[in-house]
Amino acid sequence: MVTKLKGMTWSHPRGYDPMIACSSIWKEKTGVEIAWDKRSLQDFESFPVEELARQYDLIVIDHPHVGQITEEGCLAPLDVAGREDERRALADASVGLSYPSYNWSGRQWAFPIDAAAQVQAYRPDALAQAPQEWEEVIALAREGRMAVPLRPPHSLMCFYTLAANMGHPCRNEGDGPLIDQQIGEQVYEKVLELAALVPNHCAQADPIAILEEMAREDSRIICSPLIYGYVNYAIDGFRPRLLRFADIPVAGSAGPVGSAIGGTGIAVSAFSSAREVAIDFAYWISSADIQRGPFAQAGGQPGHAAGWEDGEVNRQTQDFYRDTRATLEGGWLRPRHNGYMTFQQEGAARLTKALSNREPAARFVADLNRMFEQHR
Repeated sequence: MVTKLKGMTWSHPRGYDPMIACSSIWKEKTGVEIAWDKRSLQDFESFPVEELARQYDLIVIDHPHVGQITEEGCLAPLDVAGREDERRALADASVGLSYPSYNWSGRQWAFPIDAAAQVQAYRPDALAQAPQEWEEVIALAREGRMAVPLRPPHSLMCFYTLAANMGHPCRNEGDGPLIDQQIGEQVYEKVLELAALVPNHCAQADPIAILEEMAREDSRIICSPLIYGYVNYAIDGFRPRLLRFADIPVAGSAGPVGSAIGGTGIAVSAFSSAREVAIDFAYWISSADIQRGPFAQAGGQPGHAAGWEDGEVNRQTQDFYRDTRATLEGGWLRPRHNGYMTFQQEGAARLTKALSNREPAARFVADLNRMFEQHR
């Protein structure tokens, strides 16, 4: 009898295609069949994991959910006895904070299968290289050639990245405000300056929308300085125009550090009737050979360092991984406590509104800190 599992991922070729390709190999290898559904990027960033866990055996999740899912008890911990060596290998191969981002309350709730952070995207046919300093970003934005995703939660991700890059990362654990009032005002003013120079539709645009716009033949947009990397756009033939990716431009003095990390992890439902089979798949798909092999070849963006360091994987993607690795290694981890996801949704919406209305910095930062405290 064939074991059948259900999985949920997200609806972009980077999120869906590698799951289909790898699951086909897994079925040939084990006889286990996995049927994958997909949800929008917006749902992926906000939809309750508990509801998905009652419908699916395998779930691709975002790391800031781990505090909430731990208290809800809806996912099965993956640090099972007897597989310590495999987990140690995965931890050693973490790209930046990808692996520890799924560790909470002493347990491992997911394995990274996709490593990402805010990086920089640009058109190599129009720019010899991406801006390296924040002043270059503003200059290019004044020419009307730049866009940045500001649809929630991405407005807040830009705020986070700039704060950390300037040497004042937002609070991600412990007590106290999200950010010092005076520092927060300085960060907000930088985001506001950029938001005032990019097209108005950026307020409703997520990274996919901006990258799709940049990859059009007739696009005036040739750079996005703070945007989650999508390797597919660096592959010949994926879209009419090829994009390249680079480290984030520097607003502080420590290099391309502080980018708000994203990415995804493979998790197993605590309610699955085939939990052990699902856990086996999670270990397999996150392993080195699969990540740099069929996962990457199907358009996935590996969460394992083997994929980021592989010469052929880099050759096929215009050195996407080599050119953004420093940003990933210097990335900043978002808060993960239970209640954070509600704050992220509300705080980002508040920021997008403040940017659109050109609100004073003092009022916005005070509101952001108040909202953070409410959802601690």
